[in-house]
Amino acid sequence: MKGIKKSYLIIGGILLLIFFNGCSSYNSMVTKEEGVTAQWQQVEVAYQARMDKTKNLFKIVQSAANFEKKTLKDVIDARSNATKIQINVDDLTEENLAKFQEAQEQFGRSLGRLMAVAESYPDLKAVKGFQDFQAQYEGMENRIATERVRFNEMGRDYNTYIRRFPKNIWAMVFSFKAKPYFQSDKGAENAPDIEVLE
Repeated sequence: MKGIKKSYLIIGGILLLIFFNGCSSYNSMVTKEEGVTAQWQQVEVAYQARMDKTKNLFKIVQSAANFEKKTLKDVIDARSNATKIQINVDDLTEENLAKFQEAQEQFGRSLGRLMAVAESYPDLKAVKGFQDFQAQYEGMENRIATERVRFNEMGRDYNTYIRRFPKNIWAMVFSFKAKPYFQSDKGAENAPDIEVLE
């Protein structure tokens, strides 16, 4: 009789440990997933700030009558394309993130071309609004890069947590999925050709 009671107590204790481990794991996964969600929102805020600031830039550039219309049209089209791709954090898959990143990179490249072409237009460079945008441009790009790095760090922390044993079992039971990462911009792995720049 005592042996049976002792067995029940041991089994009950083990089940209780499993239950508490499951609760603790679930709560930690929720906390880490919420961290990824919050950081994703910071990434979106940084990209949105760039979008908002470019509205004013378009008005300024359009006022320069002799400015290259094709370059401006390319930037406007890229901006329009980038704003079409919105990702809900629940739909944050590698494929969706890649589409979002490609649209944002295309917009960033066309905006960079616009800034380079604008250097040839002294009238435009003299406009205060354009000067203000130039001063803020580097800061906006740096903020985007910083938020992307933070997102990847939060994602790595979350992904590492849900992939480790025994948390991976609880992640499977509670349907927690790995989060994708931002990849480096296309062409970033290639060093610039110095001869072309000279």
